[in-house]
Amino acid sequence: MEVIDELDFGFGWLSPERPKLQMASHALVADGGVWVIDPTEADGAEERIRALGEPVGVLQLLDRHNRACAEYARRLGVPHHRVPFEQVGPFEPIPVVRRSFWQEVALWWAERRVLVCADALGTVPHYFALGGERLGVHPLLRLTPPRQLERVEPEHVLCGHGAGVHEDAAGAVREALDNSRRRAPRVLAEWWRAR
Repeated sequence: MEVIDELDFGFGWLSPERPKLQMASHALVADGGVWVIDPTEADGAEERIRALGEPVGVLQLLDRHNRACAEYARRLGVPHHRVPFEQVGPFEPIPVVRRSFWQEVALWWAERRVLVCADALGTVPHYFALGGERLGVHPLLRLTPPRQLERVEPEHVLCGHGAGVHEDAAGAVREALDNSRRRAPRVLAEWWRAR
């Protein structure tokens, strides 16, 4: 397990599966419990989650991001909140996409100024972050970037793909959204180069 986003209120880890996609998961301590977000299987992850405190829920932010959400919820004995469009614990959902073939929410944790995204924003080079971007919009959302994420001013952005952004995170979100359409033509070129 590769640990990322080590913070005083939680941590993240990268899945060993499909390393080029850098599938990231997070465990956050809030309201006296541990919330597990989009978890993947990795040696030592469950033990580290339990070491943080009492698990209270598993959050799945994208309908097709099944990952190991149901399995973690079962093993931890907690509810599995699948694409919650309503408030769960301290997290306010921000609807990203609501289509029959794509349901996605981001989470805003106002108390800690943390924005958690599944696929809307990511840091994986040549897939999300193009041309040196610190944070980029999902390739399929580049022409219609999720402007609803502009209403928050995060200190931390935790991504479902890649390590998070912890310095000038609000600026990184604005830059990613503002440059999304202009940099869209780079997607195919960078994918080809990465192959």
